[in-house]
Amino acid sequence: MKTIIAVNGACGRMGQRLIHLAREDATLQLGAALEAAENPWQGRDVGEVAGLGPIGTLVTTTIPVSQRIDVVIDFSVPEATLAVLRTCVERKLPVVVATTGFSPAQRAEIEAAAHHTAVLLSPNMSLVVNVLFKLVRQAAAALKDKGFDAEIIERHHRFKKDAPSGTALHFAKIIQDEWGQLALRHGREGLVGERPSREIGIHAVRSGDNVGEHTIIFSTLGETMELVHKGHSRDAYARGALLAAKFLANRPAGWYTMDDVLGL
Repeated sequence: MKTIIAVNGACGRMGQRLIHLAREDATLQLGAALEAAENPWQGRDVGEVAGLGPIGTLVTTTIPVSQRIDVVIDFSVPEATLAVLRTCVERKLPVVVATTGFSPAQRAEIEAAAHHTAVLLSPNMSLVVNVLFKLVRQAAAALKDKGFDAEIIERHHRFKKDAPSGTALHFAKIIQDEWGQLALRHGREGLVGERPSREIGIHAVRSGDNVGEHTIIFSTLGETMELVHKGHSRDAYARGALLAAKFLANRPAGWYTMDDVLGL
């Protein structure tokens, strides 16, 4: 039996890739394509948006009550995430949250939803990035209190709205978990003096159509280690989200992560 998905943010760049790749997967079926009411594609066939031609699924603001949905994939903006989240709670629909940039209050609402339905939230849906999260934790644990500095550089396309990326912040949190609550220094300018030992530098680059790169630097006097991920296309994130959706469908209410999907 096919897993029927709904895509929230269906007309965005990631939404369109999800629709393309879902159409190529014999185990998946698109059941709903959601967008904001003011989106000019409202009421149109989402296949036309994605360049596939008509596929029989219209762009709507909400999931039709009569439509069976096994899992929702959210690649949108925080306000749209919370809107679809309430529907997921009401209808007990599992939801994969791939949006970033949430405030603490918004994050708390997402976490609370896990009491009512299955929720998987990740700052990055790439399978390799999620493996890198584990490697960075191992490196930070091994290098703790050995005189190393930690810096994070992230690069994304010019259209990205939040900075630094949710992924960069998650890398920083992993290091903080191992090293203690180091201050986050977002870029440097002027006569800032010598680098303090109790900080993590985070630097955001925005240029062109870069789909995402993250470099985590551990450096001390005499040597440096860099752990790097480079996304070549949005398909890396879309494929990860689709794999997560297959995993989450029919799961009981609770909080899940990509570690569960990958068995890490």
